[in-house]
Amino acid sequence: MRILASRAALALAFFLACWAHPALSQSEPAPPATASAANDAAGWLQDLSTWRAQREHELAAPDGWLTLAGMEWLNPGVNSFGTAADNRIRVHAQAPGHIGLLTVSGNPPNGQIVQLLAPSGGFPPGLQIDGSPAREGTLSVNDQKPSTITWHGLSMVVLSRGGRFVLRIKDADSPTRTAFSGLHWYAPDPNYHVTARWIPFKPPQIEKIPTVIGTTLDMTAPGVAEFLLNGKVYLLEPVIEGGDTSQLFFILSDDTSNSATYQGGRFLHASLPDHGLSQPGSLTLDFNRLYNPPCAYTAYATCPLPPEKNRLPVALQAGEQRYAR
Repeated sequence: MRILASRAALALAFFLACWAHPALSQSEPAPPATASAANDAAGWLQDLSTWRAQREHELAAPDGWLTLAGMEWLNPGVNSFGTAADNRIRVHAQAPGHIGLLTVSGNPPNGQIVQLLAPSGGFPPGLQIDGSPAREGTLSVNDQKPSTITWHGLSMVVLSRGGRFVLRIKDADSPTRTAFSGLHWYAPDPNYHVTARWIPFKPPQIEKIPTVIGTTLDMTAPGVAEFLLNGKVYLLEPVIEGGDTSQLFFILSDDTSNSATYQGGRFLHASLPDHGLSQPGSLTLDFNRLYNPPCAYTAYATCPLPPEKNRLPVALQAGEQRYAR
C-alpha cells in the first residue's frame, strides 16, 4: 500500500506541473501550480483510479469476461449440449449431462432461427431462460439482448457471428476467474491525456473491421481524430459500437503491442466531440484509459482487431498492460 501511495503522489506531482503549465518546455522551470490546477489534477487522478477499479471489478464479476468457458459453433439442424459424452457440444463445467437441444433452421443468412428444445428427459431442474423456468421456443440472438440460458453459475447465449451461430458459455467458477489476481497498468501520465481535433466524415463511412476469427464487421466510422503526441501528429478513426451514438469506440494498436501490451491491440472509449459528430470540433483522448479486449484473457471471445489505419507507429506507454495469468 505504501508503494502504491508513493506512486500516486509522484504521479500527482508530475501531473500538476504538466497540467498547470502544458506549454513550458522541459528545460524551463515550472512555477508553482495554482490551486485550480491542483484540484483539476487530483480530480483527474481520482477519476482514473475509480475507473480502473471499476474495470477490474466488472472483469472479475460472476458474469464478466473471465468466466468465459466455451465458444461452440452450431451446425444446421439439431445440436445437443451438456456434459455427457453423447452431446454434439460438450460443456466443460459443473452442469447437467443433457441440458437441451439447439436447433438451427431456415435459410441463411437472414432467414435462420435458433430454437431451444428439451432433451428426452425434459429440461434439468433449475434451468432458466431470462430468469424464468425454461420453456421450448425461439431464442433471441441479438448482441444487445440475447436470450440467456442459466443453470446455477452457468450461463449460455447464442450469438450470430459471420453468418453462423455460436454458443457462448460462461462459468462463474471458471479457473480463469478464480485464479484472477488483478490487472497491470502503466502509471498515470498526463502526457497521454490529449485534446484531439475532430474531422467528421460527410457522410459517415462504413469501415470493415477484422476479427480474431477471420470475419469482418461492418461498423460506422463518423470521422477521424487528429492529435499531437511528442511533437508528431497522428490520426485515429473511431467507430460506433453496437449502435451506441453516445460515445466513440477506438480499436487500436501501437509499438507496445509487440512486448508490453496485448498483441491484438487495445480499446478506448471517448466522449463525443464538443460540436457533435457531424461538425468539426475537439474531443479528449485519455490513453491512460486504454484497456484490453476480452481476447486478452480468454480464447473464447470473438474480438475486433485494429484496422490498418489505427496501427500507430508510436509507443503508447499508458493504460492497461499485457495480462499475466
